[in-house]
Amino acid sequence: MSMAAVGLVAGMALGFAGYFGGFWAFLLVAVLGAVGFVAGRVIDGDLEPGEIFRSGGGRR
Repeated sequence: MSMAAVGLVAGMALGFAGYFGGFWAFLLVAVLGAVGFVAGRVIDGDLEPGEIFRSGGGRR
C-alpha cells in the first residue's frame, strides 16, 4: 500500500473520530495511530526500540 493511501485512510479515520466522537476521540485515535506506526516500524526492523528514547546529542 502506498504512503498516500495510508495517509488517506489515517486522515479519514481521524475525520470520522473528530466528527462523531469529538475532540477527545480525535486525540485518542491520533495517539493510538502514532503508537501503532512506531510499533510497526519496530516489527519491520526499520527502527530499534532504543532509538526512540535515545537523545541525538550523543551521536558522532
